[in-house]
Amino acid sequence: MKFSYNWIHELVDGLDVPAEEMGRLITLKTAECEGVEAHGAMLSEVCVARVLTAEKIEGTHLTLTTVETGRYGLKQVICGAPNCRAGMLTAYWPLGRKTVRGVESDGMLSSAAELGISRDGDGILELTGVEPGAPVAGLKPDAIVEIDNKSLTHRPDLWGHFGMAREVAAITGRALQDPVDMGLIPDAPGVMKVDVRDFALCPRYSCLAFENVTIGPSPLWLQYRLESIGLNPINNIVDVTNWVMAELAQPMHAFDLDKIQGDTIIVRTAGEGESFAALNDNTYALDSSNLVIADASGAIALAGVIGGGPSAITSETTRLLLESANFHAASVRRTSSKVKLRTDASMRFEKSQDPENTARGLARAVALLRMVSPGIRLVGGLSDAWRKAPAPPPIMFTHGWMQRKLGRPVSEDEVAGILERLAFGVARENGRFTVTVPGWRATKDISIKDDLVEEVGRMIGYASIPPQAPSVPSRVPPLEPERAFQRRVRAALTAQGFTEVYNYSFVNEAQAAQFQLPVAEHIRVLNPIAAGQELLRTSLLPNILKNIELNRHNFEHFRLFEIGREIHKRAGALPEEIPCCAVVLYSKEGDGQIGLFELKRVAGVLMPGCEAKPTEPRPFEHPHRAGTIWWQGAEMGRLFEFHPSMVEAGRAQVLYVNLTAMLAAEPGVQKYTPLRRFPTSDFDITVTVAPRALAGDVLVKAKGLGVPNLVDAAYLYEYADAAKGTKSLTFRFTLGAADRTLTSEEITAAQEQLRRALQG
Repeated sequence: MKFSYNWIHELVDGLDVPAEEMGRLITLKTAECEGVEAHGAMLSEVCVARVLTAEKIEGTHLTLTTVETGRYGLKQVICGAPNCRAGMLTAYWPLGRKTVRGVESDGMLSSAAELGISRDGDGILELTGVEPGAPVAGLKPDAIVEIDNKSLTHRPDLWGHFGMAREVAAITGRALQDPVDMGLIPDAPGVMKVDVRDFALCPRYSCLAFENVTIGPSPLWLQYRLESIGLNPINNIVDVTNWVMAELAQPMHAFDLDKIQGDTIIVRTAGEGESFAALNDNTYALDSSNLVIADASGAIALAGVIGGGPSAITSETTRLLLESANFHAASVRRTSSKVKLRTDASMRFEKSQDPENTARGLARAVALLRMVSPGIRLVGGLSDAWRKAPAPPPIMFTHGWMQRKLGRPVSEDEVAGILERLAFGVARENGRFTVTVPGWRATKDISIKDDLVEEVGRMIGYASIPPQAPSVPSRVPPLEPERAFQRRVRAALTAQGFTEVYNYSFVNEAQAAQFQLPVAEHIRVLNPIAAGQELLRTSLLPNILKNIELNRHNFEHFRLFEIGREIHKRAGALPEEIPCCAVVLYSKEGDGQIGLFELKRVAGVLMPGCEAKPTEPRPFEHPHRAGTIWWQGAEMGRLFEFHPSMVEAGRAQVLYVNLTAMLAAEPGVQKYTPLRRFPTSDFDITVTVAPRALAGDVLVKAKGLGVPNLVDAAYLYEYADAAKGTKSLTFRFTLGAADRTLTSEEITAAQEQLRRALQG
């Protein structure tokens, strides 16, 4: 964003800060200045000159002239412009002597482009009503201050010179000069009616009608000022709208009033597929997301972006309708993106402009139009459709709070003075401040008292605040029980050689169907991060199976686990999230039996004393290898092998447990058990049972016999006798007493009791 130093100088009374210093102050206190560049430096030497004689140099396009410069005397200048002729007044620039085609030329007769006035380089300037030696009226050297656009995103008021001048006035302590005279708009009905269909999309639409309009080039001072900040001069009417936009940050548009059909301007959304012919000679197909300005015939402007070609002003225009409106920022941005067109107007509307500014822009335009189009007349008064938004509530704070937030002393008068210079309304009593926010700062910029701390802080200078770390006592918070428990589980599994995996909490419909998990019971994601991730998982298993498939191509054996959350629907409430753990053991070889016993052992590491009980297999589980895990009298999860159809090669066993249930079942305080002082005695017993008998049932029976001094009973191994259709299970029993060594008779009696009971 480019700002003219001369322009700001005109708006700030008595500004005596040089351009470079002003740029530095703006960087420190308002927005990032990217640099200051001189513009039109040669204009201090340029003066008006009269061409006395003009003779063509034979065989060239050049003209040998004699010019009277007044300030520099009589000069001989060679000029290549086609409009150079005797008697004309133009601009002379004393560049020095040089020889052209063997003829000496002293200085240069300049075009508008060469002087930085406009981009017209087809001929030298033609001036009227001035005398040789005089400076070119309204043109003087300037400095252009360039501000980084991103640092102005939250400040729509700073997209115009008046807003930046307000900042400079506040920084330097000078008075701000308001260029707007609202008295120029008569208190009379407007010529056009305005019908705004949705005030949420267009909070305000204002317009004025003019007659006796003349269209032509703008005065040089106006062209020069616009060109200095990168705006191309077009004609006197368009240049006035651009001036107002650059000064007040209020975009405007001029329609040819004679080309508007009917007596009503309609602000509405476009119809589906509605066609719009724009000023840039492009035609756009619109939809209901686009806001348009329309008359009885259809759309005549794309709101906030670009005007229409058929209603544009031309050199024959004599009546004018000048629009000054306020549009919803997101609507303009959406339309601009759809048609792939960003304009100076759309960039400003996207920042949430102040609706109060529409009438101010028109009043400023009235003054400028009278200067550039002599004889122009207002017809009627202001046409204005406006739904006023409620005033933002006042912001209250105490002086002590402000000082604590700033971290340095600052007087009440200084706080009030800074806020008042920035145009805030300030009332104070006994150290309490009540601040009203001006409209141009209330559009998503200033809303809470902390915002006011920033305003005061940047004006007093952050460098004046001593860098001191806040005194905040800190202590390590207590570890949340669930997190601590999951850390213990994670540590136990990694110690057993398992590698943790992390999966997204999303699955697709095909994965849910593979595990026969009803799709309707899943929560559907409205904006999935990728294809195939449209459902929130109700089980860790679908993604665990993907882990197995990915890893089996590279490894013969592996151990994985995941700790994650199942996400289940709840009627009328937020989803229920259940922490679970899936432990996987995969092997490309073997029948998988060893893997099941290994995971049962791992379950015992996590839940000492847990039991595995057979259960009905689910569709994705092996029909003969599925069980539930019980601990402390409650079901914790399942131990199973994936159905052979689920894993393409090899065998995969899974231990799947509910971590919430595990945490709830964890024993509380555990008592210390001292080491035994007396030896124990171990012996093995082999029992012949049916092929499908369970070792766990035998152990339960043994422990329930009430054998004296029985310390422990454990399953060792089995032997299957296919010929007899039976199998043998071997168990190890441990006997011992806490106060003595058992006698051989006691041990023999216990052995006999166990053998008779188990083989009977």
